[in-house]
Amino acid sequence: MTHTFEDLVGLQLEADEAHTWVLELRDTFGLPESGPWSEEQTAAYEGAWCHWRGRAWKTQEAVTSFAKEEGISRYEVEADLRKRARHPEVPAPAS
Repeated sequence: MTHTFEDLVGLQLEADEAHTWVLELRDTFGLPESGPWSEEQTAAYEGAWCHWRGRAWKTQEAVTSFAKEEGISRYEVEADLRKRARHPEVPAPAS
């Protein structure tokens, strides 16, 4: 599948949002070592963690594909992507 840089930004934002949810759950539940979690807490955290990892994996696959198609460094694409996703006022790089 061919992706545009804007597609990558959307994927990164989804992954960031999913990661934020994982962190919020961890903050709410506390660390597992601080006391046992209930089955519901464990299921919620594991579900959120799997969703985040899936989103992150999909984003990384798209970044790799985009970089290959554009003939540029994957790491350069990833750096530009993170800047753009976290600072939307930054213009997209010319490719």
